[in-house]
Amino acid sequence: MTRSRARAAVFLATLALGCTTAATPAFAMSRPAPTQGQAASGWLARQMTQGSHLVTVFSGETFPNQGGTIDAIFAFAATKTANGFGARAITWLEEPSILSNYIGNGRTQSFAGATAKAALAAEVRGVNPTRFGKVNLLARLAKLLKKSGRYSDHSTFGDFSNAFSQSLAILALTRHGGAPAKAVSFLISSECKNGGFPLDFGKKSCTSDTDSTAMDVQALLASGHPGAATRGVKWLEHVQRRNGGFLATGGKVANANSTGLVGQALAVAKRFKRAALARKFVLSLQAGCSAKAWQQGGIAFDSTGFARSTAIDATAQGILGIADVGFARLSSRGSRDGDPHLACSA
Repeated sequence: MTRSRARAAVFLATLALGCTTAATPAFAMSRPAPTQGQAASGWLARQMTQGSHLVTVFSGETFPNQGGTIDAIFAFAATKTANGFGARAITWLEEPSILSNYIGNGRTQSFAGATAKAALAAEVRGVNPTRFGKVNLLARLAKLLKKSGRYSDHSTFGDFSNAFSQSLAILALTRHGGAPAKAVSFLISSECKNGGFPLDFGKKSCTSDTDSTAMDVQALLASGHPGAATRGVKWLEHVQRRNGGFLATGGKVANANSTGLVGQALAVAKRFKRAALARKFVLSLQAGCSAKAWQQGGIAFDSTGFARSTAIDATAQGILGIADVGFARLSSRGSRDGDPHLACSA
């Protein structure tokens, strides 16, 4: 998952009500209005280029956004909706040029975090990660595992692997037979004294990072290590704001990205009251029926206002804290097609 702050089953939003008496069977048989989480997925789906992928605009140029597209795949699966968009997205990601520009060509460049994230996306969509776009993603990951247990990049640009790379690899491999014990041990060894986990490994001082701890908690629980996971959860509970939100490390205002990821982790750890507070905060940032039509359903990054440039990432990761489905169990199976809208009156 990208580091930008720029993080189905639990339907807690109130459904729109209508008269459903025996005299009006058409209403009784109609599909319920979408939940707020499903409406958020619908908004996210409508931001996709050609209905298949997200893009990033930088200095006037447009680039494919593979990582953000995978976040959308996760969001659609979490809310069991926008299935057609998710199917097109995974097909787009499998295109050789798209995939190699993301995970590396496997010879001179191989990126651990991107490879692990692509593998997890394939699993969520029910695609075999060992035959994904003619690449065996799990074998590629195995080549990036160091003797220390760390998954590291092989690149002329340097090694940018971090806690996200490690936790995503553990999650993907746990879903496909199990992660190497030394990979899990390495992650546990990175724990800071206060119970949280850092983003970057090998630093002189250990600084617990909100988003990284949330991801690590999920990886540790999935791989059967509740002790270290519980310490991470306790640290997350300690830094939760009164309004239910979470700050990015070094941030000053709680945001939807961090809160979505942490809320998801809290739900996986069965801290349901804390997860509910996080969900309430994320939903407070969702553009409702009083917002402009193009904003309705989307989730703002923070309380300072709604901007499409940050709302795309915020919506994708915020949804994770609404749906409360962990990465270890996330699946698109049973998802519906379409791009649901908020049930706003005309």
